[in-house]
Amino acid sequence: MSFSLLRRRKFIASCTHPVGPEMFCTNPTLIPKTQQNSCPQNPLTRNPLGVLQFDALYSTQASKFPEYDMPTVTWGMVQGKKEKLVNRVIVGDYLKSLGIIPDELESFELPSTVEVMKERVEFLQRLGLTIDDINGYPMMLGCSVRKNIIPVLGYLEKIGISRSKLGELVKNYPQVLSASVAVEFQPVIKFLRGLDVEKPDIGYVLQKYPELLGFKLEGTMSTSVAYLVSIGVSPRDIGPMVTQYPYFLGMRVGTVIKPFVDYLVSLGLPKMIVARMLEKRTYILGYDLEEIVKPNVDCLISFGIRREALVFIVAQYPQILGLPLKAKLSSQQYFFNLKMKIDPEGFARVIEKMPQIVSLDQSVIMKPVQFLLERKIPYEDVAKMVVKCPQLLALKVPLMKSSYYFFKSEMGRLVKELVEFPEYFTYCLESRIKPRYQMLKNKGIRSSLDWFLNCSDKRFEERLEGDCIEPESPAPSFCMGGKLELPGCKILSDKADDSDDEDEVLFRRTVAL
Repeated sequence: MSFSLLRRRKFIASCTHPVGPEMFCTNPTLIPKTQQNSCPQNPLTRNPLGVLQFDALYSTQASKFPEYDMPTVTWGMVQGKKEKLVNRVIVGDYLKSLGIIPDELESFELPSTVEVMKERVEFLQRLGLTIDDINGYPMMLGCSVRKNIIPVLGYLEKIGISRSKLGELVKNYPQVLSASVAVEFQPVIKFLRGLDVEKPDIGYVLQKYPELLGFKLEGTMSTSVAYLVSIGVSPRDIGPMVTQYPYFLGMRVGTVIKPFVDYLVSLGLPKMIVARMLEKRTYILGYDLEEIVKPNVDCLISFGIRREALVFIVAQYPQILGLPLKAKLSSQQYFFNLKMKIDPEGFARVIEKMPQIVSLDQSVIMKPVQFLLERKIPYEDVAKMVVKCPQLLALKVPLMKSSYYFFKSEMGRLVKELVEFPEYFTYCLESRIKPRYQMLKNKGIRSSLDWFLNCSDKRFEERLEGDCIEPESPAPSFCMGGKLELPGCKILSDKADDSDDEDEVLFRRTVAL
C-alpha cells in the first residue's frame, strides 16, 4: 500500500472517531510534564463562547456577595478586531438610546455585547443612580460589576454604610467604583481608626466625606493633623473632630488652616483658646477667611463693637464668624431701637456681652421684655437692664415669674434694686437665691443683691463670718493682645504672646467656651 493511501485512511479514521484534548488530559499525573503543557486549561479553548465556563469559574467569588444580583454574563465572547469595532459601535448606539453620552469612553474597554452593558447599566440604576448621574461620570460604565463594583459595595457595607446610602455615596464620589479595596480603602480606614475615630462612626464619616477614600496617607491628612496638634489640640480629640467635621483632613495647612489660625491669633485670641475652639467647633475651619471671616469682623467694628471686645465675642460665639452678619445685625439693631428704645451704642454693648443675640428670634426676645414692662418698669429702665445684662432676653418667663414673686413677697425689696442688678433673674431660685437669703435673714444681715449672689459659695461663707460688708471689687479683664489684667495689679506676664506658660494662665481665666 502506498504511503499516501495510508495517510488518507488515518485521516478518515480520525474524523470518524474524534478524540478531544480532554481525553488526553483526564489524568494529568500519568502524562509527562512536557505533554501536560500542551493541554491548556483555558475555558475559552474548550468553549469559544466562554459564557457558562466563566460563570462557573467565578461561582466561588459570587458566593461572597449573595445579597447582590450577579450578572449572568461578565464580558462577552472572544472577538476579532473587526468584530470588536462593530460591536463597540452597537454598544455605543445602545448607550445613546438611553441618553448616555459615550464620548468619554473611547479609551475604555467596554463589554462586547449589548446584553452585558445592559446588565451593568441596570445594576447601577438599582443602586439609585440616574442617567444624569452616569453622564456625570460615564467612566463607571468601564467598571466590571463582578470584579470592581460588587467588591467595593460589599466592603463599604461591611464598614458601616447602610445599603440604602450606597447609591448616595456613589453619586457624591463615583470614583469609588474603580478603586481598590486592598490598596486604597483599607489603609485609609486603618488611618482613621488610628486617629481614634470610633468604629461605628467610620461609615458616618465616609458618608459625609467619601473623598477621603482617595487620599494619600502621607499627604494632606497627616499634615493637617500634625499642625492642629502643634497649636495645642489634644490628640485624643482629633477623632471626635474628624467625626464632627471630616473635611478638615482635606484642607491644606499652608493655604487654609494656618492662615485661619493666625488671623484669630491676630485678633487677640491665644493659640490655646483657638485650639479649644477648634476641638469643640471644628466646622469653623470651613469658613472662608477672605470672603466671610474678615468681612464679618469688619462688620462688627462698623456696628460699634470695640476692637478689644472682639476676643470675647469670638471666644463665646465662634459661629458669628460664618453668619450673614450684616443683615442680621441691621435687623436686630433696628428691632432693639424700635421695641426697647436702645440706641446703636447700647446695642453694640449688648452684642459685646452676649453675641448670640444676633441669632436670637425676635419673638423670643420680646417675651422677657414684655414681662418686665408688665411689672410697671419704665421703658428706659428696661433698656438699662437689657444693656447691663443681655442674658435676660434668653430667659424663660415662668422662671422669671417665680424669682420676681420671691423678690417681692419674701424679700420685700424695691423694683429699683432689680434695675440696678438685673442679673438677679439669671440665678437659680431654689439652689442659690432662697438658701442664701435665708442665711442672711438668720444672721440679721441686709445687703445688696450683688453682694450675696455674685460670689462663690466659699466666698459667701467668708462674707457671713466677716465683721463688715466690703464693696465688691471689679472683675478680671483682658487687655488687647490677649494678656490678662487683674484690678490693681500689673499684667500677669511680660513674656511673648506665644509663650506656653502665658497661654495656660489665660486659658484658666477665660470664659468657658
